[in-house]
Amino acid sequence: MDFELDEGSHVTVDVVRDTSGEWEVAYYRTLLACDGVLLMGGGQSTRVAGIIALAQRIPVLPVAAFGGGASQVWINLDKVRNDADDTDIALLGDNWSAQSAARLVACLLRQRERGAAYRKAAASQKRSAAWAAFLGWLVAVLCMAAAVAGLVTAGPTKAAGPKNLTMLICAPLLASIAGAVIRNSFVAESSWPRACVRGLGAGLVTILLYVASQLLSVPNLLERLDVRRLLFITIPLGFTAGFTFDLVFDRLRSGAVASPPPGSELLSGSAPSVSQQEPCG
Repeated sequence: MDFELDEGSHVTVDVVRDTSGEWEVAYYRTLLACDGVLLMGGGQSTRVAGIIALAQRIPVLPVAAFGGGASQVWINLDKVRNDADDTDIALLGDNWSAQSAARLVACLLRQRERGAAYRKAAASQKRSAAWAAFLGWLVAVLCMAAAVAGLVTAGPTKAAGPKNLTMLICAPLLASIAGAVIRNSFVAESSWPRACVRGLGAGLVTILLYVASQLLSVPNLLERLDVRRLLFITIPLGFTAGFTFDLVFDRLRSGAVASPPPGSELLSGSAPSVSQQEPCG
């Protein structure tokens, strides 16, 4: 196939045979590797090519002055925009003139520059999200390791003092922070610092309530405080409080009401009546 290129032209044409027997398959497939698409006139295949270019965020120049499928893609571009702005839309819909070709090339280059900036920003945002997720996991591991270390280094049973009370409170709080960060990592838009604060609050309330209940049942608990034995319970409690806080908070915020357990209507005194029938004699 001879494309009759000018002598000394820097443009090269490579002819590659496609295995498909239909030209549409090879035609639409090559659009995915294009740096830009120019549409003028055309019919249904031109419109489909423009839609594919818009879906793949490929710079596209649908010249509406000649009508056809390109004018329909121009209307679609006005709704999608991608990397085109108001000036580009107006230029693509303008009448053809001697300066149109140069202006369209400049329009295509502007779209390419905006697309490159968009991809660069998206890649940077993705790297930042990955780095934030890594920091979150690192914080969770360190907090959990510190909580377990508190369990190992807890002193013997003795009267409550600043050291063992601090150990009793801080180790479960670290576990609750770890649980909240791990739970938050499952969310698409995660923020581990905010999860740390939520886990800290949930763990503090849970641990204080647990210690208060123990003091009610054992009034002299602080006189002989066995921190290690209590940590075997409070660390899992803190982790569970931090891990499930977002779930409970979301249910409360959405106003979800728990359904009554089966058989609860029998306890309310409204048992269903049972009709009896007299046997037929």
